[in-house]
Amino acid sequence: MSVNDPITPEPLLQLGLGFMASKTLLSAVELGVFTVLAQGGRDRASLAAEVGLHSRSAADFLDALVSLGVLTCDEAGVYANTPAADLFLDRAKPSYVGGILEMANARLFGFWNNLTDALKTGTLQNEVAQSGAPFFATLSQDPVAWRNFLNGMNGVSTPLAGALAANFDWTGRRHVIDLGGALGAVPAAVLRSNPDITGAVFELPPVQPVFEEFVATHGLADRLTFHGGDFFTDPLPEADVYVMGQILHDWNLEQRLFLLQKAYDALPEGGTLIVYDAMIDDERRQNSYGLLLSLNMLIDTEGGSEYTVADATQWLQSVGFAKVEAHHLIGGYSAVYATK
Repeated sequence: MSVNDPITPEPLLQLGLGFMASKTLLSAVELGVFTVLAQGGRDRASLAAEVGLHSRSAADFLDALVSLGVLTCDEAGVYANTPAADLFLDRAKPSYVGGILEMANARLFGFWNNLTDALKTGTLQNEVAQSGAPFFATLSQDPVAWRNFLNGMNGVSTPLAGALAANFDWTGRRHVIDLGGALGAVPAAVLRSNPDITGAVFELPPVQPVFEEFVATHGLADRLTFHGGDFFTDPLPEADVYVMGQILHDWNLEQRLFLLQKAYDALPEGGTLIVYDAMIDDERRQNSYGLLLSLNMLIDTEGGSEYTVADATQWLQSVGFAKVEAHHLIGGYSAVYATK
């Protein structure tokens, strides 16, 4: 903007009303718009009938998705997915990341309405605030909500899994365990590109049935296994690589250091711990995604937050890791590789 350009309210209005665009996309994912269009282009009437749109809403809803850049519409009025939407928002593709958007739609969107209360009180605003019961124990009792949550975690991990599989040097590694790895997106990606490596997920026992469905779908049942347990109270299974992805941000500093020390103690000499999260840039000025996710952790956890790359490096060094390297992965995500 030059000094002669007028100051207008449009950027502020677009930012303040951004929830409208967000909810439009989330509803499209919920309705399966992108999955339907992955099978081929549709005219408005056909697409509206397929996904259940009312005649009053169909034109504005679908054209809003075009204007937001996730659908196209040709001169004949045929709607189609953009390449990115087709790759990442079609439920039938292994690259589907819509699980996290489905969870955002079902859970987080409503909780964010209480952000002001969270900012004033410092207390979480999710199901625990409403019921007082432990989060995972409560959520796992609802099969639909539990599957939605696990698919959400898997959805956000899927693109990161591919980046980790390509970015980290897996030469000579034999067994990787994802600690708190949900359905196993990361070890699955590693195993697909490294046929000599085996892997496992160490997770709460209620995760196992959904995990086994995921592994069977990806044809990895003979190489990717499940260990049930709690990483705060149970011994960690042996491995030469541990992964903690989107784990540390759930907990306060004391709990983070406990988990990092536990991983260090369990690894063999030369073993590596990979930590990844939406780490905030050290100057805390650029990674808006990480900063906003940190506010989400304020809403959704008792003591969690995102943290900087420098924070992660210092913590890993403090528990004994001799070699610590930071790497950008994709988007707002970074990883730190710590070798014993």
